[in-house]
Amino acid sequence: MLTAGESHGKALVAVLEGMPAAVPVAPKEIAGELARRRHGHGRGGRQRLETDALDIVSGVRHGRTLGSPIAITIPNNEWEAKYRDLMAVEGEADPADRLTRPRPGHADLAGAMKYGFDDVRNVLERASARETAARVAIGAVCKAFLAELDIRIVSHVVRIGKVTTRASGRLPAPEDLDAVDASPVRCFDEAAGDKMVAEIDRVRRARDTVGGEFEVIAYGCPPGLGSHVHYDRKLDARLALGLMSIQSVKGVGVGDGFASAARYGSGAHDEIVRRAGRITRATARAGGIEGGMSTGQPIRVRAAMKPFSSVPKPLATVDLATGEDAVAIKQRTDVCAVPAGGVVGEAVVAFELANVALEKFGGDSLPETRRNLQAFVETLP
Repeated sequence: MLTAGESHGKALVAVLEGMPAAVPVAPKEIAGELARRRHGHGRGGRQRLETDALDIVSGVRHGRTLGSPIAITIPNNEWEAKYRDLMAVEGEADPADRLTRPRPGHADLAGAMKYGFDDVRNVLERASARETAARVAIGAVCKAFLAELDIRIVSHVVRIGKVTTRASGRLPAPEDLDAVDASPVRCFDEAAGDKMVAEIDRVRRARDTVGGEFEVIAYGCPPGLGSHVHYDRKLDARLALGLMSIQSVKGVGVGDGFASAARYGSGAHDEIVRRAGRITRATARAGGIEGGMSTGQPIRVRAAMKPFSSVPKPLATVDLATGEDAVAIKQRTDVCAVPAGGVVGEAVVAFELANVALEKFGGDSLPETRRNLQAFVETLP
């Protein structure tokens, strides 16, 4: 996967290489995923204006992948009206557009120092979470592939600020995705969801921002995805990398994650049992991954998002042009993006699972991959 583009640039570009031929891909399904990313209580006005029109420019013909690289563009609808001069490829930058007050918590200062910029716009335009729209588009293609292998993914919000879901609550299944999306905060626990909405409203009135946690669950994964033999082939490590790469994510847990650190060994692992003549597990604490490999149970991963770094009451910084104390620039008005974070999380998990599935089962076409998967499953005890 490769993405390109800036937040206020002409377009985002997403390229996916290695997808087998014959996977059904519908532009309306990709558009639906992009729409899910824009929604959620706590988003700003810009999200309501964006429509994320998309164009599949290669790799798909008559609704099926060709096995060649897939390229998708997502134009910026406001480019001509607002941003052509701001993001011009040629010519000199307008001094009035130069930003020299980096935001704490953002890539602004470190990026400017790394590349020698005196204008943090050169950093923030690419570091922006707008880039995740390209990843969601790619994730939609990966989801379509996984669905053909009977692997389906759902996410839900489990925390906004100090408000959390009940630990004993039922996890959402793929058939519950519409119910999750119907929640303003994408929370499957209705009572907790109402409290999360109230928390976001309270934070908005206080002119602040708030973070939280989302969980992604993949159902139908066969055992043996990933590997124990090298650090960079471990499935949990690859999922952690994908999730940690999402803007604002500061922590990742697999299964019960950090809660397992407070348990004794006798209560931290999933005992192996026989049920109806098959080997299975008594619990699901490991999140479907042991030793860097999938176990056949649902894969469950969680990510923690920090609050937005653009705070309505700007934080203290230093003006790079003058060296004087200043307040940080303001770039957006969102209060909370954790509901959208879950949708992005689904996309990166889908990409990583599609990757390891193809490493395990191969195939230049979807029927070939299916046959290889079925042959493997038939050998399992």
